[in-house]
Amino acid sequence: MDLQVRAGDGCRLWANSTGDGDTLVLCHGGPGLWDYFDGVAELLCGTARVVRWDQRGCGRSERCGPYSVARSIADLDAVREQSSVARMALLGHSWGAHLALRYAIDHPDRVSHLIYVSGTGIDPERGWHSHYERNLRLRLGNRLGRWEALSARTRTPAEDREWAVLQWSADFADDSGALRHAERMATPWLGINYDCNQAVNAEVKQELRDIDFVLRCRGLDIPVLIVDGVEDIRPRWAVDSLYEALPDVERVSLAGAGHLPWVERRDDFGRIVSRFLADNRADNRRAAGRQRRHGPADPR
Repeated sequence: MDLQVRAGDGCRLWANSTGDGDTLVLCHGGPGLWDYFDGVAELLCGTARVVRWDQRGCGRSERCGPYSVARSIADLDAVREQSSVARMALLGHSWGAHLALRYAIDHPDRVSHLIYVSGTGIDPERGWHSHYERNLRLRLGNRLGRWEALSARTRTPAEDREWAVLQWSADFADDSGALRHAERMATPWLGINYDCNQAVNAEVKQELRDIDFVLRCRGLDIPVLIVDGVEDIRPRWAVDSLYEALPDVERVSLAGAGHLPWVERRDDFGRIVSRFLADNRADNRRAAGRQRRHGPADPR
């Protein structure tokens, strides 16, 4: 069911609700992309009411700036409010994981659980990026030449889609299915909002330098699940400082998965997230006074 969501400044945001139960809102990555969580919604709609949305200026939402972290947080709150819930669980992926974390830090009373999928951590120096660039080129293999040629010039809309498919193919561990998975992400092609991408990415880099995220994360009094794909080309050690800072956290690393672990480890991802939501819904561990810190593990 499509939802009619209006941001505080009147910007129209596309949103969709599937399933029944407590509300879980999904925050896609980018910045500047659109919702690609149809598979996650299918996995979890028997566990929760799943709300997907396209962020401001992205996909089916209105192209209406300005683009900023604060505006994204306010837009996410509009999705929550106009989904008629006081508290929601949040699942964010990549940039969306940072958005979900920032929202939870700013509004902990409005978040019941946080699921941080394939994020890139809170280190101000952002030291992971050179490793990502190297790993991207290695993973592209014989697709590297075409990707570099497209990267070096102004692209037509068709070439922009081709470039994105090539780049996204590196986000999957199994090369035999990588192009197929990337093509699916790019269908329908809704166009990357590069203005949004540049503005928000620049602000994230600056705020990580200016704000002590470690202290803010230490005070986050909600259960958090970190999910990584072991073969993500973004090094997973970038998330270690976030994991160490959070007081109520579980981390699961899935072998044989890249940046989108629900694609390559579908059943395990669904089981892990569903169990996390069910366990914490009853607040069992808090009532028992148990600590929720576990090392990286694979459920296989």
